[in-house]
Amino acid sequence: MKLRRARSSRRGRIEIIPMIDVMFFLLVTFMLASLSMQNLHSVPVNLPQGQAVPLERKDFVTLSVTPDSQIFLDHTSVTLATLAETLKGMVTGVDPSVIVATDDAAPAGVVVQAMLQARRAGVAHFLIAVKHNE
Repeated sequence: MKLRRARSSRRGRIEIIPMIDVMFFLLVTFMLASLSMQNLHSVPVNLPQGQAVPLERKDFVTLSVTPDSQIFLDHTSVTLATLAETLKGMVTGVDPSVIVATDDAAPAGVVVQAMLQARRAGVAHFLIAVKHNE
């Protein structure tokens, strides 16, 4: 009769299935993290065509005007009467700037009135958002 040793020597195996699961989880995590880093403060509007230099700073407030004359500060809906008071609490820094993202079909009068209200709130500079020509 042949006796086995108390501890048999077996070769270790590398299981690849759990490693694939971990790599897939890391891939999905990094994809979601990169999507959350995008600047998505504005309401989706159909921007006019134009040429513009990309922005360097990322701490802007976005003033959006839709085709039906609704006004948004980032994603907050405001009226012309409440725009200045709402914007005062949102702008920071020595040189406050606002990105104006208006729809191509938005009434120009509403856009100008919104910009004048933003000027009353202390905004020094306006940046106009455009869609790049291709």
